[in-house]
Amino acid sequence: MSTPQKTGLVITAHPGDFVWRAGGAIALHAKRGYKIKIACLSFGERGESQFAWKKAGVSMADVKAGRRDEAQRAAEILGAEIEFFDAGDYPLRTTEPMLDRVVDIYRELNPAFVLTHALEDPYNFDHPVAAHLAQEARIIAQAAGHKPDPARAYSAPPVFLFEPHQPEQCNFKPNVILNIDEVWETKYRAFQVLAAQKHLWEYYQRVALNRGMQGGRNSGKPMTYGEAYHRLFPEALEILA
Repeated sequence: MSTPQKTGLVITAHPGDFVWRAGGAIALHAKRGYKIKIACLSFGERGESQFAWKKAGVSMADVKAGRRDEAQRAAEILGAEIEFFDAGDYPLRTTEPMLDRVVDIYRELNPAFVLTHALEDPYNFDHPVAAHLAQEARIIAQAAGHKPDPARAYSAPPVFLFEPHQPEQCNFKPNVILNIDEVWETKYRAFQVLAAQKHLWEYYQRVALNRGMQGGRNSGKPMTYGEAYHRLFPEALEILA
């Protein structure tokens, strides 16, 4: 009997978020054979597309099409599939059909882990909205009476919150640092697809270097590039070490 393919789910408010904050984790697990799915709630067309709006005569449809293309290409570079919700950004407003679809994704995918935004972000209200959707859908997916199906197999996965742009303002305290050395070049290639936010390429390279240094110090193992996460729920263990 073949072993089922392991899976992971990323729920992101905007296209850039899954690249800057979780691109290493996506590429690393895809490289190890995981099926990674990204649920991208908006195209970031209003607030996350600074350079796209500098073109004379550009329309909303043009910006959305450009960001969709960027997100699709970035996901392919990282080795993931992506589903777009086109919910709009600034503000991002979720709906009952969106929630219902994300619940279905949880059950269809049965992910081994979920990556999403921090719970607080005073600079970007879209991010906690996406995190709330991710958590609510995770809980509803466990409910036996929601679209009952005795044959389905689903277990609520651990949730890892990826690093916000200004962690100290978001009460973000990382307790996981992931070594992404072997996929850093892949992540950086995905950066370069995001032309609408090229001002962030260098910034997030510095973030990865800082987290890599911290990861190396805490693990005692060589690490150049890292990604920081906060594990939302406790890990149940038989022994501590």
